[in-house]
Amino acid sequence: MMSPVDDVWTPVTAQVAPTRGTFEAHVLAVVRRIPHGRVATYGDIALLAGRPRAWRAVGTIMRTCRSPTVPCHRVVSAGGRVGGYSDPLRKQQLLQDEGIMVGHNTIRHFAKVRWTVRPARRAHPS
Repeated sequence: MMSPVDDVWTPVTAQVAPTRGTFEAHVLAVVRRIPHGRVATYGDIALLAGRPRAWRAVGTIMRTCRSPTVPCHRVVSAGGRVGGYSDPLRKQQLLQDEGIMVGHNTIRHFAKVRWTVRPARRAHPS
């Protein structure tokens, strides 16, 4: 697991067992790592799951996920908009219960609560 202040993280694609090598499994593994009281965008999750342009696919995965072990409410739209959820008021309440301030469908102080990590650089072969 990684601390929210770490700025380098090994991509999930290297950490998920080969039998669960689907993009969905990578997305769910990344979302499980979002710390309590932090949020990440659909694009952030797509990048960390290995497909940087697949933010819409991340949204679909979040929409269909029913696992109680995946904190889907911590995934938000670009710019800190709360985004979709089966029950938008419930999503707001879950975020507020974690200390995240939400006003008019937007995360307040978004830059402060956004969980941002950089994927680890790959070594160049010599």
